[in-house]
Amino acid sequence: MFDLLIKGAEIIDGTGSSRFIGDVGVSGDRILDIGKLNGATATQTIEAKGKVLAPGFVDVHTHLDAQVFWDDTLSPSPLHGVTTVIGGNCGFTIAPLGDDPSVGDYLMRMLSRVEGMPLKCLQEGVPWNWRSTSEYFDAIGENLSINAGFKIGHSALRRVVMGAASTERECTAEELGAMQELLREGLEAGGIGFSSSWSRTHNDPFGKMVPSRYANREEMISLCSVLSEFEGTSVEFIPSLGPFEPWAMELMSDMSVAANSPLNWNVLNVNARTLEAGKAKLEAGDVAAANGGKVVALTVPMTLALHLNFLGGFVLDALPEWENFILSSKEEKLAALRDPDTRKALDDNAQQDGPLRNVAHWGAKTIFHTKAPENAGYVGKTVYEISEITGESPWNTLVDIAIADDLETSFGNPVNDEPDADWEARVEIWRDSRAVIGASDAGAHLDLFLSSNYSTYMLGEAVRKRSLLPLEEAIHLLTEVPANLYGLRDRGTLTKGSFADMIILDESTVGSNPISVRNDLPLGAQRLFADAAGIESVFCNGKEIVKQGDFTDARPGTLLRSGTHTENPSLD
Repeated sequence: MFDLLIKGAEIIDGTGSSRFIGDVGVSGDRILDIGKLNGATATQTIEAKGKVLAPGFVDVHTHLDAQVFWDDTLSPSPLHGVTTVIGGNCGFTIAPLGDDPSVGDYLMRMLSRVEGMPLKCLQEGVPWNWRSTSEYFDAIGENLSINAGFKIGHSALRRVVMGAASTERECTAEELGAMQELLREGLEAGGIGFSSSWSRTHNDPFGKMVPSRYANREEMISLCSVLSEFEGTSVEFIPSLGPFEPWAMELMSDMSVAANSPLNWNVLNVNARTLEAGKAKLEAGDVAAANGGKVVALTVPMTLALHLNFLGGFVLDALPEWENFILSSKEEKLAALRDPDTRKALDDNAQQDGPLRNVAHWGAKTIFHTKAPENAGYVGKTVYEISEITGESPWNTLVDIAIADDLETSFGNPVNDEPDADWEARVEIWRDSRAVIGASDAGAHLDLFLSSNYSTYMLGEAVRKRSLLPLEEAIHLLTEVPANLYGLRDRGTLTKGSFADMIILDESTVGSNPISVRNDLPLGAQRLFADAAGIESVFCNGKEIVKQGDFTDARPGTLLRSGTHTENPSLD
């Protein structure tokens, strides 16, 4: 007798093979049998005729390190079929903290700046009561809806070892040794790997680069070499923006070889116009393969609609002379925007020639969200359209709307129905072995954009609407491929003996629902949110965690630890 029996489903097992009609029997957290299980009985039986049964999706790039403390569902990811996530990316982790209380304060302010997590949420919603990565894992516990593994972040290592000097200079030999030992301790505790960033967009709120950007080549490779001592670990890194120069490809290759594990770099976003430039960056994988390593691009399978606002100010802070304004408090921002001279100066600076000039094309922005009664009816309209009603300039119109909303207005350029050519370009990248689908950034940029719905959005747009690839192939790219990249044991496919991470979906309706705003963060702070269509049930480790679009009370997720839940990923 099974604990769970799913009958008559169209089974897509995640390997890329053709679907077949069959039953799946689950005992405990494992799939015990698959096939025609005639006469089988179970404690719970689900009739799934006409529905697809597939493995749960694996999301290898999240920033859920803090959200685990205020949202044990890790929403909205499971609503979109995700059953396994990897956090601790880009070098930005909240462990270790060491003995100096100022480390935690710095890291939360850094996260607020670079990953768009409201500072008050980090202060209120995270306990900050650990010293080591091991104690951080203990604090998370085992009460999550889905499986979660976490890397060790370079910026945290640097801050613990070097203090304020971490954002001033390269490390000494002694400091490098201390960082290696701290990384070693984190991996011994079960850290999934190591992450870092040299991205020029990653700066702290004090006007300096984040700690990892002060590291030299020797430091990067020396830290990666620690991973070679541990089974089932991987590297994530952002080398630079724009086209890769030879040094970037060579560095990633050497980091992978030193770690004896794959390195995935972040992030590749393509459309028809940028396809050739994207394919050129994939050549980093060829450089690594020639040297015995493996370098894979992390590609986001969608175009992101940025929801700009004056409250958080991410992206807007890159406008000329805007950084101090964005770093000021809400009260200071409101005062500045109410002052006619300051208001005018902000717009004058924003209109200067530069790479972000289009960001300040205020009239072309669409209002995504507004809450003030006097702004009723503005949602979905451009600022140009609204300014014709108000009789004010587009800039003054936008500012007045935002002030009425206490700066919570979100605005930007919507992603219109993209041409098939853009999706065809993405499919070409997805099918390249030098790329893996992911880059959800779940848990980060909470009011700027939402991409934790990437799986259902991809299925809805590329498979259901455009038929650009079969569902079997798309499922394979969302399950077995990312699971293998991180060496996840017995996850990513539906096979006898594998963990019962599964979804039941309706392929005729699957997709992401529209983005909305929820005020469900600590202290009522807002975030962008979307649930899914066509994801009827989600199971993690044999327990149903999502049923007809809603979370159940089950929290069967496993805290994934390297070596125990992972094995050495292939470098082929």
